[in-house]
Amino acid sequence: MKKIIFALALLVTVNANAQKEGSVPPAKAIYFELGGPGIASLNYDMRFSRSESGLGGRIGIGGFSLKDDYESVGVIFVPVGINYLIGKDNKNYFELGAGFTYVSSNESSNYYDEDGNFRSTFGHLNFGYRLQPANGGFFFRAAINPVFGKGFFIPYYGGLAFGYKF
Repeated sequence: MKKIIFALALLVTVNANAQKEGSVPPAKAIYFELGGPGIASLNYDMRFSRSESGLGGRIGIGGFSLKDDYESVGVIFVPVGINYLIGKDNKNYFELGAGFTYVSSNESSNYYDEDGNFRSTFGHLNFGYRLQPANGGFFFRAAINPVFGKGFFIPYYGGLAFGYKF
């Protein structure tokens, strides 16, 4: 949880400093991602400078709930990461990134704490395409997101995202 609070504080601080630098604010986007490190998540992404490309960060929240006759399981995912956009036409970019995802669940099992909650993190990488028009509008990304953690590595995991760049 401390990692998430630190990541949020970092994004807010960088955003405030970037807007003070000049009249052109940094590129920002809000999007829904299916797959990716948040499974099904709503995300906020911004550049750390006034450029459309370069270094930036993302944070999101997602999850799901499953219920059957015997139990109900709710899982929350909070993906946090940094990314770097490479492009020449202020619209189409190659995206590289890395980060971690905090996972919390209320399912009871031997793997959980004394309150019946599961908490963990896993790492992720990002290699993909991003459509992000300079003047705002429709946002799209498609990426391969290898995920890894204690005892596992999934190299061919990916996600698609749709949203709005402003």
